[in-house]
Amino acid sequence: MNLNLETERLYIRPLMIKDVDFILQLLNSKGWIQFIGDRNVKDIKAANDYIQRILLNNKFFYSVFEIKETNTPIGIVTFLYRENKNYPDIGFAMLPQYEKKGYAFEAANNYLKELNKNQVGKIIAITKPDNENSITLLKKLGLVFEKSYSENDEILDMYSTLV
Repeated sequence: MNLNLETERLYIRPLMIKDVDFILQLLNSKGWIQFIGDRNVKDIKAANDYIQRILLNNKFFYSVFEIKETNTPIGIVTFLYRENKNYPDIGFAMLPQYEKKGYAFEAANNYLKELNKNQVGKIIAITKPDNENSITLLKKLGLVFEKSYSENDEILDMYSTLV
C-alpha cells in the first residue's frame, strides 16, 4: 500500500527513482547484506533497475522514511504480498548511522497504524533468528513470535500481528 505519512520527525513516502543513491547505499550496508542478503546492486544502473522492478510490481510497496528537517532518506518500510505467504509481510531497514534513535520504530509504527485503519488484517514479519535489533523492534511494534521455519536452506523466524 503506497502511503504518504508524517510523524513528529519523519516523512514517509513511496519509493521513487530519485532515491537511487540512497538505495545503492542501503543495499550495500553491512546490516542489509548480513540480514536481508546481497542483492548484487553495486552501481547506479543496478540500483535504478532494482527500483524499477519494485515500482512495476503491484504487490511490493517500499516506503522511504526521511528526516523532516533535511529531507534526508534514512530507511525504508516495506509491505509485500509474497507469492509463498498467506499474509502480507512488513519489513524495515535503515542506514546504520541512524540506528538506535527510534526512527525505525517511528516509521514502522505509523505505517502499521495506517494499515490497521485500512483493515488489512493479519500482518507477518520475517527475520533471521540472530537479527536481535529487528526482533526487538518487531516485539516493540506488538508482533509476536509465531514459528521458525526453513526456506532456501535457511532458518527464519516469523512474527505476526495475530489479528
